[in-house]
Amino acid sequence: MTSDAPSAPPAESTLTVLIALGANLLVAIAKTIASLLTGSASMIAESAHSWADTGNEIFLWIAERRGSRTRDDAHPLGYGKETYVWSMFAAFGLFTVGAVVSIFNGVSELTSTKPDTDYVVNYVVLGVSAILEGTSFLQALRQARGAATKRRIPVLRHVLDSSNPTLRAVFFEDSGALIGLLLAFLGILLHQLTGSAIFDALGSIAVGVLLGCVAVVLIDRNRRFLVGESPTPEVESAVLRRILEHPKVSRVTYLHTEFLGPGRLYLVAAIDLVGNEDEEHVAVALRRVEADIELNANVEEAVLTLATPDEASLQPTTPDAPREALG
Repeated sequence: MTSDAPSAPPAESTLTVLIALGANLLVAIAKTIASLLTGSASMIAESAHSWADTGNEIFLWIAERRGSRTRDDAHPLGYGKETYVWSMFAAFGLFTVGAVVSIFNGVSELTSTKPDTDYVVNYVVLGVSAILEGTSFLQALRQARGAATKRRIPVLRHVLDSSNPTLRAVFFEDSGALIGLLLAFLGILLHQLTGSAIFDALGSIAVGVLLGCVAVVLIDRNRRFLVGESPTPEVESAVLRRILEHPKVSRVTYLHTEFLGPGRLYLVAAIDLVGNEDEEHVAVALRRVEADIELNANVEEAVLTLATPDEASLQPTTPDAPREALG
């Protein structure tokens, strides 16, 4: 079994998070100033959105730091699942701060009789925000596209299936931010064209609903990884194929894989060794195969047992997958 690097190196994921953090902080400050100057409901919602995203990036940075620690006696399977825990906190933050505040603000402003706002200030801030958010999104897209191209699958499918929750969070937060800017722009523009502040309030509500949908997707994906959802058939076939490539393995009759963190697997398999050695030598050979498998950067721990003669052999169910399938 070859030694594969995880598809999304920790340094690259951390860079993606830090770029998003910087962009969101600058955008949050600009939107807050604009919302105070204009009183626009859509801009207030966007301010809450950006401050929520800024806080979420801090959670994601903590997720990267804590999840990348090596295993020890207290945590024999490593700290990888901390990444999903802190990413879950970030997703809840997006919902409670961004979505709830935006919807509440929009509903409260539906009957508002405020005078027209300074539209130029709002448009300038939305334009600058789009540039900053776009820069962050392009970094997340570049990281996702590189891994998706190697896996030969669409970018969106890679983001949804990936075991890397920080990439998924930044990708969806930034894409949601760009859509939110468009919704806010439409709300403010319709307010200006019609003179009715109800469109501004509806823009705030629309931003909140968008954030809620993004948060639900992120919460659900982290929940699945935390409770031990089986990897995709592509991942299991890639693992099985690489076990069968080991010169001491003749067949595999049972395979269980589970993600312990981004690109890190816990693996249990029943195998048949090549030859017909006595029990003592078989035990030694089995441990050597385990050690060889654990040399793979994607395998946190491998546990092997012997297959019985009557058990059916497993075969990969998908075409030969690239190494990045494990990410």
